[in-house]
Amino acid sequence: MEGENMSFPNTFVLLGFSDHPCLEMPLFGVVLISYIVTLVGNSSIILLSLAEPRLQTPMYFFLSNLSVLDLCVTTTIVPQLLANLWGPKKTIASWGCITQAYLFHWTGCTECALLAVMAFDRYVAICQPLQYTLIMRPQVCVHLASAAWSSGLANSVLQATLTLQLDRCGHHTLDHFFCEVPVLIKLACGDTTANDLYLAVGAIPFVLVAPLLVLVSYIFIARTVLKLPSAEGRSKALSTCSSHLAVIIMFFGPSIYMYLQPPANSIQAKFTSFFYCIITPLLNPLIYTLRNKDVKIALKRILQSQEWLKS
Repeated sequence: MEGENMSFPNTFVLLGFSDHPCLEMPLFGVVLISYIVTLVGNSSIILLSLAEPRLQTPMYFFLSNLSVLDLCVTTTIVPQLLANLWGPKKTIASWGCITQAYLFHWTGCTECALLAVMAFDRYVAICQPLQYTLIMRPQVCVHLASAAWSSGLANSVLQATLTLQLDRCGHHTLDHFFCEVPVLIKLACGDTTANDLYLAVGAIPFVLVAPLLVLVSYIFIARTVLKLPSAEGRSKALSTCSSHLAVIIMFFGPSIYMYLQPPANSIQAKFTSFFYCIITPLLNPLIYTLRNKDVKIALKRILQSQEWLKS
């Protein structure tokens, strides 16, 4: 029992940005505002997709799943980050650390798979428009979303469980602002070659295969768009893909950089993680809302109906 207590402490210390104390208060303000906007923006997309018949399509079904993932990521990480930025206490309970490790890895892997599914949806919509309703029928959409969530969960259970079984020899200080699997592996005092290998192999479907599928989908989309006879048709087709492309670049860019080519120093790694944990979930709903006419029309209709009810 003593060995188990030494191996897995009751609390972990998250150093976060404590080596740059002058950044903590400005970051607290940025994170708090980002968190509020993220909650409002992603919740609005989910509610709009449920309430507006115009948005009950495969594209918005997957977008609602993306919003759920963003809400899970921020709710898992941000409250603890705000507490650590606000006060001198930088600890997290062991159950909280375990929860962060499992949920963040699950949502991160699921988002990779879901973005690939969304790229396939755009490919069918633009390259196979006459068969779109047949191919992307509701049952198929549910199966694709379930496959994305299930694959992320399976990889999370495997990687996080293997990582948490490592002997830490009483070490409990993480040079990060949340409990992430690669950081927990570095905390181990024994040989972690097998864990590093499992992590790299497990990441292949999500940070290599998924972006490759996205790339292939958009190559076919680009070929189809360039063949369209009218400039208006090309512009309309590109506008439906631009939001998704922006989200893909924001998510896969830092993720691939973080997992396949680790940053040279810890502060660089922290800000890379900060971008895809805090900034990306904030920008996703803004990108889809500001660049999507259907969402703006649906939001306007709902607001007008609320004004009518009040009057």
